[in-house]
Amino acid sequence: MVRMIPADLTDPRVLDLLSEHLADMRASSPPEAVFALDLAGLRRPEITLWTAWEGDRVVACGALREMAPEAGEIKSMRTARAHQRRGFGRSMLTYLLDQAQRRGYRRVFLETGSGPAFAAALGLYAAAGFEACAPFPPYGPSEFNRFFCLTLGDGDDARGIEDSQSSVD
Repeated sequence: MVRMIPADLTDPRVLDLLSEHLADMRASSPPEAVFALDLAGLRRPEITLWTAWEGDRVVACGALREMAPEAGEIKSMRTARAHQRRGFGRSMLTYLLDQAQRRGYRRVFLETGSGPAFAAALGLYAAAGFEACAPFPPYGPSEFNRFFCLTLGDGDDARGIEDSQSSVD
């Protein structure tokens, strides 16, 4: 059974997972295309980070960044290397989407990379219903980065991020 809890950014196990994430992103992405958050970024007030635990082992993490009152971005999705291919990433994504709905988000965005290192993530996001979209703030066009969006609920009155971004810095 996996437990989802708010991340403790002082727990060495969480810090190890975040270090693994940053190292892998830097190793598998061009320097200008790495948008993984460091500890300072994860401590920003618009970011909430959760961790998934199996017993006393942290197995995954994921964050939501509030972009606007009705839109969020998934950040820092990571399954620990030793626990990959066991469904923890899917569980974390499901949890993050549930949290987004609880917050009243109508749309959820995400940015990820391309190439073999990102194949599993791209498959996970496609299976969850995310669709390719144009770069959204703060990102610009990129040959390496991929951008996706998912409309939550029925989407009848979902505002585009372009319409709501002005309220967020």
